[in-house]
Amino acid sequence: MSVESFDPDILGKLVHSAIREGASYAEARFHSLYGNRIGLMNGRVFTAGYEEQVGVAVRVIHGGGLGFASTDKLDQDSLYKAVSTALSNARISSSIQKHGIEMDESRLGSTRYSVYQKKPLESLSLTDKLAEVKERANAADLNMEGIQLKSFMLFYNELAERKIIVTSDGGYVEAEIPRAYVRHNLTASNGSENRNRYSVIAWTGGFEGLDEKNLTSSLEDDMRSLGIVLTKAKASPKGKMDVVLGPELAGIAVHESIGHPSEADRILGREAAQAGLSYWRDYKIGDRIGSNVATVIDDPTIPGAFGFYLYDDEAVPARPRYLLYKGLINEMLQNRETARLFGVKSNGAARARDFKSEPIVRMANTYFATGDYSFEELIEDVRQGIYIKKYMEWNIDDYRWGARYVGLEAYLVENGRLGDPVKDPVLEITSPSFYTSVDAAGRDLKLYPGFCGKGEPIQGVPVTMGGPHIRLREVIVK
Repeated sequence: MSVESFDPDILGKLVHSAIREGASYAEARFHSLYGNRIGLMNGRVFTAGYEEQVGVAVRVIHGGGLGFASTDKLDQDSLYKAVSTALSNARISSSIQKHGIEMDESRLGSTRYSVYQKKPLESLSLTDKLAEVKERANAADLNMEGIQLKSFMLFYNELAERKIIVTSDGGYVEAEIPRAYVRHNLTASNGSENRNRYSVIAWTGGFEGLDEKNLTSSLEDDMRSLGIVLTKAKASPKGKMDVVLGPELAGIAVHESIGHPSEADRILGREAAQAGLSYWRDYKIGDRIGSNVATVIDDPTIPGAFGFYLYDDEAVPARPRYLLYKGLINEMLQNRETARLFGVKSNGAARARDFKSEPIVRMANTYFATGDYSFEELIEDVRQGIYIKKYMEWNIDDYRWGARYVGLEAYLVENGRLGDPVKDPVLEITSPSFYTSVDAAGRDLKLYPGFCGKGEPIQGVPVTMGGPHIRLREVIVK
């Protein structure tokens, strides 16, 4: 059976079959991912082709135990066998469960939606796409005085997604979400040391996104950053000072130190073995961990964003989640199971990477909320400090408490003006200290795409992260 000929009615029959066998809840999800891929190394193609994975996932609750199974075979015998396997797994789970699993009573969707494509991904051949990508890459001027480009890798990938979700309590969602992304890796040298820059441009929509995101400009800007670091940057000052962070670094900070800690399954301890715990376990809703300026939002519904969706993989409508509101812990990311445990309703955070994966609590598009400041206003009353425009690396502990961010392109700020570039400034800070130190935010919101890994086996899902420029007062730079 092909994807085009797949009959959605079979999903309802699978769900009814599980209920007849005694399940208190059942869900069936058709899930396909497909698209072209191209890889270039120093301008030459080293990989290209088409990839597709298609299958059906079944999840049931029986006797308080949760069971999951999936299959890439779409014939009826294989699909009903997946139901039997999920029921068997649920029965085994129920025998060792201390407390029975239940889904909350969230309002569920009954709808179909698709993302508009001005230039549909399938309307161009692989050859045409390769020519378009190479044209934009070749147009970039990557010659910088004083440095040599040692390697240049570029990948174009599509992640077109089609899902049909049916639940036993009335949920029905059909969604078509085309995504594409270009990632590049530049390594440059000044003869004595090297620096590397990895970046991604990505979008939800058709091939028109390649023009809208401007690959040529992205490559040139990253090469310029490498040139500044390798030819002009001086040693960074150390000690307590004001620090202004660019949207890129603000984004990775909120993703790692608010987004992940807010995941309800992590707070419950279920991610401890794979991805760690959460310092939010020591707090409760309404506790203060930041200044009044610090608001962090996770919003799946942003059009064009890489983590876009309107309904999650449990058929719950998506909405903006205000994780941190004016410095106060406001809400966790929840799926239907965790929401039941916390006595709230799901906020639509259940996502599965593919048909082989069970929906778990995930972020979508996470960002620091904007303020009222221009960039010039953020730095004008900084007597001595640093502006970190781009980061080179980051680290955070399993508790999401202590973080380390290393700048790539960064500058001195002296008496309200940008000064000379500085090399490798290091900000080591706890998560609450980070957010209590923020006293101002810009109005220039920017989002940066990526893939967020979580679960066992690992699930990498499309996300974005970002924010405006933000200012931290009196933090330690090492």
